[in-house]
This record gives sequence, structure tokens and C-alpha cells, in this order.
Amino acid sequence: MKLSNRVLTLAICSAFTLPAVAANVDIYGKANLSLQSSDEGDGQFTEIKSNASRIGLKGTHALSDGLSVVYKAEFQVDMDGDSDDNITDRNQYVGLKGNFGEVLLGKNDTILKQSQGKIDQFNDLNADIKNLFKGENRMSDTLTYKSPKVNGFQFAATYIAEDEADAEDGYSVGLFYGDKGLKKSKVFASIAVDTDVKGYDITRATVQGKVAGFVLGAMYQNQESDDGSAEMDGFVLSAKYALDKVVLKAQYQDADHDGNDDKTAASVGLDYRLAKSTKLYAFYSAFDIDKGEDEDYLGVGIEYKF
Repeated sequence: MKLSNRVLTLAICSAFTLPAVAANVDIYGKANLSLQSSDEGDGQFTEIKSNASRIGLKGTHALSDGLSVVYKAEFQVDMDGDSDDNITDRNQYVGLKGNFGEVLLGKNDTILKQSQGKIDQFNDLNADIKNLFKGENRMSDTLTYKSPKVNGFQFAATYIAEDEADAEDGYSVGLFYGDKGLKKSKVFASIAVDTDVKGYDITRATVQGKVAGFVLGAMYQNQESDDGSAEMDGFVLSAKYALDKVVLKAQYQDADHDGNDDKTAASVGLDYRLAKSTKLYAFYSAFDIDKGEDEDYLGVGIEYKF
């Protein structure tokens, strides 16, 4: 058994044996696999793909009135069996939460990545916005702060230590409004900026809201490499509409690199909810790439959350 597998097994076993008074421990996860026909420019092939399947531990431990420890240890599991290292690290941190907000130390999604909310209707699939945009970063050696919400607004920042950046310290800051799940508000909006994060400076603005039964979203992004050699302007438009147990989805993404290398991705799909925990889904995504081979993906899959 590899070390990462052994650590994960011990962590899960320990969670079951912790005294109830020590902490509130939740074991959670997601299994997401698809059967798909893929064409990445070299001809069509079929594959079974694990789409960011994961398992993790998270929870809180009250220290005193208004102050708690919060923690998470999450691992990605490649359930298709294609990878030699089928367990890899995802977000893993510990911190404090109170009237001042929340402070976390460890490995975590940057604030710019978190600022997308749930606009990406094809998250974790081939048309995930990370495939055309920079900025979808999960970084080690981070300090993250989130303020309390005031009239729906929240400030957040990530500091990335030099040890992870292998260069100057990096920063990711953002201002959020509303609830990204659109359960407590009809609108979610954010603006976020990366500075010296994985070699890029990025500005991203996102808005998503409910309109006449539809959930509509839009994102604008500008990114520039630290040495000035690469710049991109791009946008995402997304929509979904629920009909009883069926959710119809569509998304379009455009990435214009220096005005002479345009890349676009257009996707349509549907989800069929069998239960709160389980859904079947189907999707089609087409990439149009000026300098490179076009790509197409057609798939069906199942997602189970626990």
C-alpha cells in the first residue's frame, strides 16, 4: 500500500474512533464516473473517466463561545483505475472561525478560484472552465482569510508563501456578494484578482442569478503572464433550467489570446435526479481551437454524493 493510501485509511479509521465530545466529524465524498466518446484531434476513442471523484473528512470543534476550530482533509480518488497514483491531495487545512471571520492554514483553493461560485455548469468534466482559463488554482502553503458577511458582502484573501510560489509571494483577493448556491439570495456576484499566482496576474468578474425560472451566469476574465509574453481576454456564459427531475444545461466559453489565437468551448447537457444524492447525466462539448486540433466529447455518467 502506498503512503498516501495508508494515510487516508488511518485518517478515516481515526475519525470513527474519535470521542463524540472531541469534534464534529463528517465523512463525505463524491463518486463521478462517465462513459464517453472523445476526439482530441487524433481520432475518436472511448473511455471511462473518473471526474474528480473524492473522499474527505471535515468538521468543527467548539473551543469557547463564538470560537471554533475548523478543518478539512480531502483526497481525490481516480476511480477509473487509469492512474498509478490513484489518491492525490485536494483541499487540506485547519483554522479558526469566530466573530472576526475565518482564518485557514494549509492547502486550499485560491480566492479567485472560489469566486466563480457555481457558474461552471460543466465543472469537473472536459468543458470545465479551467481548460481555457488560468486561475483555477489549488495552492499549498496558503493563509486564507474570509471576513464575516455584512449586508450580503464578504471580503476574502489568500496569501501564498514563497515556498509554494517558487518566486515572489502570491496574493489572491476578492469581494463577494450573496450566496453562491442562490438559496439565500437571488444573485451571486464577485470580483477577484490574482497577483503573482502560478506566473499570472488575473482579474475575474462573475455574476449569476435567477431569472424567470432560469439560472443565468456570466464571467469576464483578463489574464497576463508575469513576463508579459501572454495575455488573454475571455468570457463565460452559462444557463440551466429545471423541469421536475430534469435539469437542462448550456455553456459557452471564449478565450482570445493576444487577438490571434481564439479558443472556444460550447457545451449542452442534462441531469436526471434519481435522489438527492444521485443523478444521471449526459453532455456534449465541442472545442474550436484556432492553433491546434479541435476537440469533441460525448458522454453519459453517474454522480453519487455522500
